[in-house]
Amino acid sequence: MSETFPGFDGAPLALTRMGTGRPVILLHGLFSSAEVNWVRYGTAAQLAQAGFACLMPDLRAHGASAAPHDPAAYPPDVLARDAAALVAHLGLDTFDLVGFSLGSRTAARAVIGGLRPRRVVLAGMGLEGLAGWARRQDFFRDVIDRFGTIRPGDPAYMAQQFLKTSATDRQAVRLLLGTMEDTPPAALAGVTMPTLVLCGDKDNDNGSADRLAQALPDAQRVTIPGTHMSSVTFPDLGQALVAFLTAE
Repeated sequence: MSETFPGFDGAPLALTRMGTGRPVILLHGLFSSAEVNWVRYGTAAQLAQAGFACLMPDLRAHGASAAPHDPAAYPPDVLARDAAALVAHLGLDTFDLVGFSLGSRTAARAVIGGLRPRRVVLAGMGLEGLAGWARRQDFFRDVIDRFGTIRPGDPAYMAQQFLKTSATDRQAVRLLLGTMEDTPPAALAGVTMPTLVLCGDKDNDNGSADRLAQALPDAQRVTIPGTHMSSVTFPDLGQALVAFLTAE
């Protein structure tokens, strides 16, 4: 079921729901969408079958959500603000929070900013992806700026191809990239709830998941098959999420 909710500034953002039970907010990755990250390969269905109400927004400038070209629509930590707006809109008192890649960065920033989920999952993320975001930001800006000219063999080629398939608004997402600040490891002390650091065995895109788990107060580390791109396509992702979110 798809609907919209107002972002922090009232911008209409798309929300897909699946299942009933304990609410879990699922935040997708850069250049992706709820459909691609969570629905297409069955992860949301696994969670729904396990008794969760999956709440899957399309992040600002992604999917079916608003993609404004006004720089004023992209203040610092705008995605974390939008996540808080979703929780307020739905009146959630208790919920779990799951992110993948950009969604993990958003989840961490939202919790540091005051959001209090019961449990958190940071998937497809390492310590350097949070603490060294400026370097990753430059990489993705380069992908956008050279879009359509990047050839096979270039480290940016796969990101360009994914951006092509997603039809993401390049001007809007370039503005979005500038809203994200580095998260120093010391700030992760604010993520006090039980946290799962989940990463593919061939995924090093965002640095060391082991170091991220070590920097968190209450984290466990789980490895699943796949690269950064492929790990969302395997059932292992959903199995790991269900195991963590249903554990006593």
